[in-house]
Amino acid sequence: MSLNEPESLSRSPGSLIRRESFNGAHQFRHPKLHVLHPTNQIRGLQTIIRDRNTNRDDFIFYADRLMRLLIEEGLGFLPFETATIRTPTGALYNGVTFTTKVCGVSIVRAGESMENALRAVCRDIRIGKILIQRDEATALPKLFYRKLPEDIADRHVLLLDPMLATGGSVLKAIEVLLEHGVRQDRIIFVNLIAAPEGVQALLEKYPQVIIVTAEVDDHLDAKKYIIPGIGDFGDRYFGT
Repeated sequence: MSLNEPESLSRSPGSLIRRESFNGAHQFRHPKLHVLHPTNQIRGLQTIIRDRNTNRDDFIFYADRLMRLLIEEGLGFLPFETATIRTPTGALYNGVTFTTKVCGVSIVRAGESMENALRAVCRDIRIGKILIQRDEATALPKLFYRKLPEDIADRHVLLLDPMLATGGSVLKAIEVLLEHGVRQDRIIFVNLIAAPEGVQALLEKYPQVIIVTAEVDDHLDAKKYIIPGIGDFGDRYFGT
């Protein structure tokens, strides 16, 4: 078998995503799902932050590195137009330029960990916040707080949350964005680690949303934890 060929390819009944196994690592495929190419650098960063023995300082440092790569990848899905400029040598360079306004929206609390990475590559970007928690009476996600840019309907939105498990929180967050006039095809969900169940749920309900993630893990366990996972990302990042 060629090193470039997947060892296996399968699609479970009713699934929107294809599952491939390549060199022992699972990869999932869907036109709206974009996973960082698993270079040794990416796998190395994942190894450090997933290790239960990694201290908090190292966890933050290497998670920030990975999240910045994710933000850069997500920005690549914004609309561009061609632009020709003249360099200091006098030669022409055919490039591209942004054609849209963009903002970030973090899903509190873990999503706030991705705000610094966004600000590092987008100066003066506006960032909104959405707080969603489980309603104890219904066990369903419930909106508790939102603060969004007034003109968010005119912008593309980078929606930030490092973990995608069942998808309940991000589905509610997207619902809030749609209620405020954001077009579904202008939402880019930037995510560190996803479960296939969450990816499936998101793509079923909002098929035009783009998902950018560093890795899709194997499955959710009976307690709805991502496996192999990373633990509670917010607790490890914020030290609580």
